[in-house]
Amino acid sequence: MDLRPYQRAAIDALYTYFATHNGHPLIVLPTGTGKSVVIANFCQEAIETWPETRILMITHVSELIAQNYAALVRAWPDAPAGIYSASLNKRDTQSQILFCGIQSVYKRAFQIQRADLVLVDEAHLIGRTDTGMYQKFLADLRIINPAVKVIGFTATPYRMDTGLLHEGKDRLFTDIAYQEPVLRMIEQGYLCPVISKATETMIDVSGVHLRGGDFVPGELERAAMAGDTSKLAVQEIVAKGKDRGSWLIFCAGVDHAIEVRNAVRAHGIDCETVTGDTPAGERAAILSAFKSGRLRAVTNMNVLTTGFDATGVDLIALLRPTKSVGLYAQMIGRGTRIAPGKDDCLVLDFAGNVMRHGPIDRLDGRLKNKNEKPGDAPVKTCPECNEINHASVRQCTACGYEFPPPKPEIAARASDAPILSTQAIAKWLDVSRVSYMPHAKEGKPTSMRVDYHCGIVRHSEWICFDHSGYPRQKACDWWRHRAITPVPITTAEALSRTVELRTPSAIKARPVGKYVEIVDFRFDR
Repeated sequence: MDLRPYQRAAIDALYTYFATHNGHPLIVLPTGTGKSVVIANFCQEAIETWPETRILMITHVSELIAQNYAALVRAWPDAPAGIYSASLNKRDTQSQILFCGIQSVYKRAFQIQRADLVLVDEAHLIGRTDTGMYQKFLADLRIINPAVKVIGFTATPYRMDTGLLHEGKDRLFTDIAYQEPVLRMIEQGYLCPVISKATETMIDVSGVHLRGGDFVPGELERAAMAGDTSKLAVQEIVAKGKDRGSWLIFCAGVDHAIEVRNAVRAHGIDCETVTGDTPAGERAAILSAFKSGRLRAVTNMNVLTTGFDATGVDLIALLRPTKSVGLYAQMIGRGTRIAPGKDDCLVLDFAGNVMRHGPIDRLDGRLKNKNEKPGDAPVKTCPECNEINHASVRQCTACGYEFPPPKPEIAARASDAPILSTQAIAKWLDVSRVSYMPHAKEGKPTSMRVDYHCGIVRHSEWICFDHSGYPRQKACDWWRHRAITPVPITTAEALSRTVELRTPSAIKARPVGKYVEIVDFRFDR
């Protein structure tokens, strides 16, 4: 199977990581970029290189088990692979590569016996306590083989209760070995853009309490079903989605999902509901019809956020408010897959999630401190087309409407763009010269600060050769774009070899809150 460049780079990053580290790495790839392909090819290469290797692939959703197994068999028809999953009615314990449902195997490590590598899909589901199924299973595997290595695959490397997966006390994963930003995947055409339109209807959560960091489910569902909220929201979905063919609607509870489904049907549109109580055969039939385009709309409660692949989804309606950054990203991610005839995916947010969390390509930074309460991302809505725009733009990014100039007495504040940060307009700036210097921060490896002098303005970026994992990967990519010589090992070596670097004639920069991000370079000399 031909790999995309970033898929090849992700596999190579694992080899590099294990050659230099003893920890348990994460591979972070956005929803829709082919984690199952990376997993399949890595398994094949690992066993062909080290024939005695035993690999377990663990996840929690039967669709993911079947999907990952099928990806391996497509890439490697003779793969020594099997499945242990009660929901799939398969209980193989002997295969060299075993795809397992955690619910089926967490008490059966001693039946399965030795594993050298454990790959966990949807790794953000692993908690840090010792009470979960994953933790019990891994603890038993370590008794059998203390040297077992765990590799996590996820699109969202964080949990609401503990922040980033590879940071903090009692973490299982120690580093990010490779990460692809969602924005870069969109810009390179591997994912489709998401856009957002303002909605007139909004679920009022002012009286809903919090439990475990998120809204109390019962109270949330009552708030979502208050008055005519569902009816009014569906009216907007029907009006704004009239030219879109595949609607996925996230709801706040089972009764809410049924109520929204009935409201959609009242407009003469075929709609079904999937919840955790939907019988397996009925669920499979509904999702098959939805994926094939025979069914236009599906409402769901808490079952289609991970492991669900319907490439044609071009409208997502959020009727489920959440404080969880991961859940927010997973819901939006259901619409980012590319498909023939699909230009973008429209997000209609009746739940305030876009305002609550900001752009989906800026979520990692907002999770650096898990106790951070970032507040609403400032936006403004175009009066002509209802496009939600970053607060800093002067023209609507969709229709070109010119916003009135801001009043001078109102001070600007740090902000994030809705859905994608690229709604802040990037500009090309000519570079007169570039300077390089070491940058030291207490408790952190030294990095190289690169200053781009654009007239009287200077913009900077930091290149981290002394770091490991994803920062090191980015530094290597940065060097290869500017030099044909080998990548430096250390920051000190890089600083001594800056004469080898090409100097960009221009940089493309865009505002991100109170900072400026450099997003592209032009080399004319």
